[in-house]
This record gives sequence, C-alpha cells and structure tokens, in this order.
Amino acid sequence: METMFDNFYRNRRVLVTGHTGFKGSWLAIWLHEMGAEVVGLGLEPYSGRDNYVLSGIGSKIKADLRVDIRDAEKVKAVFAEYKPEIVFHLAAQPLVRRSYEIPVETYQTNVMGSIHVLEAVRVTQSVKAAVMITTDKCYENKEQIWAYRENEPMGGYDPYSSSKGAAEIAISSWRRSFFHPGQYEKHGKSIASVRAGNVIGGGDWAADRILPDCIRALEAGKPIGIRSPKAVRPWQHVLEPLGGYLLLAKKMWENPTRYCEGWNFGPETSGVTTVWEVAQAVVRAYGKGALQDLSDPGAVHEARLLMLDISKARFHLGWKPRLDMVKTIEMTVDWYKRYRDADVYGLCVEQIKRYSGI
Repeated sequence: METMFDNFYRNRRVLVTGHTGFKGSWLAIWLHEMGAEVVGLGLEPYSGRDNYVLSGIGSKIKADLRVDIRDAEKVKAVFAEYKPEIVFHLAAQPLVRRSYEIPVETYQTNVMGSIHVLEAVRVTQSVKAAVMITTDKCYENKEQIWAYRENEPMGGYDPYSSSKGAAEIAISSWRRSFFHPGQYEKHGKSIASVRAGNVIGGGDWAADRILPDCIRALEAGKPIGIRSPKAVRPWQHVLEPLGGYLLLAKKMWENPTRYCEGWNFGPETSGVTTVWEVAQAVVRAYGKGALQDLSDPGAVHEARLLMLDISKARFHLGWKPRLDMVKTIEMTVDWYKRYRDADVYGLCVEQIKRYSGI
C-alpha cells in the first residue's frame, strides 16, 4: 500500500480531525500502515463496536486526543504542540436527520469548527497542505439528472447540507483571503476541499445510515426497514474517497498552487443507484434477510437524487474508482460478517491491501 503513494507518507507528520469516526478511523489506519506519524483529534466514538474501537487504532498512533473542534484554543494548542505537516479535516456532525434535531450544534461544528481548523492551519508554520472534507450534499441540489461539477453553486435544504455548503464558502474565503495561490511564497500553504458520495464500509454503526441499519436488522433477524427506497445516491466504499484524499494531499505537497481547490470523489455512474437496490445487494451478499418499505410522506425532507461529476479528479489527479458496486458491497459485508471473531485491525489492513492492489 506504500507503493500506491511512493512512500510519500513515511515519517510525515499528519493530523486527522475526526479520527474516531467511521472515515477518520480508516484513514488513520491507512496512514499508520504507511509509516506516518498520525495525530488524531476527535470526540468519543459513537459506539463500542465502531471501527475505531475494535481496530484499536487509537493506541497505535502517535497521539489520540479528545478535542472538540468547536473549541478554537484547544485546536490551536494541538497544532502548536504536534506541528503537523499535513492536515485532513474530517470532524463533523455528519447526519441529515440529526441536523433537524440539533441545527445550531450542526452549524457550530460544521462551519465554525472548520474555521477553527483553518485558523489553526494559518498560525502553524509547519502545515504545508490541508484537505478539508465536506460532502456531496454541499451543492445547491436541484435534484437534476446531471452530475454536479466542482464549480456549481453551494447550498443545501436541510441544516446538515446547508452547513456543509456554508463550510465550503468559508474554506474558499480563507483560501482567497489568507492562502491565495498567487501569494504562496508568503504563506507557504495549500488548501483544498473535497466532496464524496455516500460512503459505506466496515465499522460504521451510525443511526440513519443504510448499511448500519441493514446489519443491525440482519443480526437481529428482523426485516430491513427502508425509509426512502427510491432515493438515488452515489455509493462508494470508504477506501475510494480516502485514496483520493491521500493522492490529492501528495499532489498538493509537490505542486501546491495547482491543486488548492475543490474536488469531487464519487463512484462511476454504475455506482449511482437507489437505497432499495443497495439493501437488496447487502441481503444477497450476507446470505439472508428481507426488506420492508417504511416510506413516510410526512418525514423530514431528504434529497432524493444526487450525483457527482468526477471528471476533474480523473483527468487532473489521475484518480478513478477501483471498485464497482458488487465489490463495494462484498467488501463491506465481508467486514460485518467477520468483525466479531477477527482481529479487526488486521481485517482493515487486509482490505486496504486488497484495495491498493486492484
């Protein structure tokens, strides 16, 4: 897996916010396996079955810190102490339906939290590249049949999506105001934002996500309840966008003024499918289960159609998805079928190596 990035990350000081979360834990494992000095900054994990907990990655990395990104001074203190060279900002309130329950906290975390990270980057001389992770939902979604390109308007209907759109606007403002590529010799930093589709993979137990919902129902021997069976999403395995983020950060380091902008990392068109079809594929891969339509006309609004155009990453980064929909589901279900008895860290490394070798 080191050869995938030409040993770039060996001995590199890398800070990951949100490392206790689903995507963050996988990223921390991947970086650790490549020899990076990883500093993790995040909240307590969601559950005792999270990938972060079962893999034990917190005890393997250089520093495993509990810091809320809403606390600007604590964030700056971590940067000052550990002097990271590269930053991956993943910490967020990541759920649409949860954002209706805690809209203010969602904005505090997703907007001001991101600004706190940007400010820490600004005052920390050691940082050369920062990849700010938002979401595909940051776009002003017109539920069009065309995929969104990086230069389309930011927005969002619900508090989560709009908070991510607002974060993108803030990132763009900080880049132009403080990290302008035309003044690189003065500030020495490259800042990019990245947007991924609906990410699935082992070790995610968050509420209101299709894969965790499926696995919980399958383990309990109950039908899988589907709230929005016809909703169309760009599904991808967690390692797909993470591989894109890692490649982008390397490119930013090597050519800092060329890559400091927004990037989409989504699946091929074949990976854009309905929630119902994904659940059916999970049942097939798991070997048992049944689906139940729980559509509620009175439910809170969630987008029904969303796709990303990945042409820019394909042509300018040389990145493209490695897994089709079948392999994505197979790898994900494989983790959930084995996690109880396997060495979970070893299971994750096995899947990363498998992905890297494709």
